Amino acid sequence: MEEVEAKATSTSLSTVLWYAIFIWFASSLFSQSFYMALNGEPYDAITMLKELGPVYYIVVAVELAVWISLGSLLVRKVVQKTWTASKIQTLPA
Repeated sequence: MEEVEAKATSTSLSTVLWYAIFIWFASSLFSQSFYMALNGEPYDAITMLKELGPVYYIVVAVELAVWISLGSLLVRKVVQKTWTASKIQTLPA
């Protein structure tokens, strides 16, 4: 029973992280396209981040956390798929 609950929690956390990553990516695309529509050229992200001052480090930390979460999700999915596939192949019919 505990295994089922843990799997449900893991699945919902995975889903929330995927939504967060999609929202992060879509907002970045929307922001860039809106800026280009108004100014005719893409914004310089480095300059904009430097203008934030000390908040710059928080923004970079949040973005790193998002990318690390994405990486860990992908690695976990690959490991689960390969482990499940190898387990199915080794089971007798």
